[in-house]
Amino acid sequence: MGKVLRPHGVKGVLRIKSYARGPSSFKKGQSIFFKTPSGKEEIFTLSSIKPHKNIFLMKLKEIRSIEQAESLRESDIFVLAQDLEKKKEGEFYWYELIGIRVYLETGEYIGKINHIMETGSNDVYVIRREDKEILIPAIYDVIKGIDTEKRKMIIEPIEGLLDMNEV
Repeated sequence: MGKVLRPHGVKGVLRIKSYARGPSSFKKGQSIFFKTPSGKEEIFTLSSIKPHKNIFLMKLKEIRSIEQAESLRESDIFVLAQDLEKKKEGEFYWYELIGIRVYLETGEYIGKINHIMETGSNDVYVIRREDKEILIPAIYDVIKGIDTEKRKMIIEPIEGLLDMNEV
């Protein structure tokens, strides 16, 4: 759902980068799961979340000091799938797409989605195959089909996309 950037103030508030649409994706009293950079996993209860400039400020019931908040710096934030907002037709959560196999319409295997970059206008899927990365824009002109059950995506690259994009 996001990543902790750093503490905000001295009362344990967290500055977070959210991958969700907005604060409505989080619910007061909801269990929030954190995985620290060292791999430690912790669960806390959400007290509040609100937008602040281009980030969100998150308050957790159990975190009351800057020292406690500091222990969560750079942690990844997760929630249970059952707590996520309902999706519209044709929408996918990132967790559903990471690791999905990507093919051209011809059936040629391109690679797997390694991670997703948020660019503002549209997401960009980073496809990894062996030692190469290919950047694919998440737009209707390119993405022709996604089957999350079969873990498969079909793309039709716009002219020059695969040639120019290989890293």
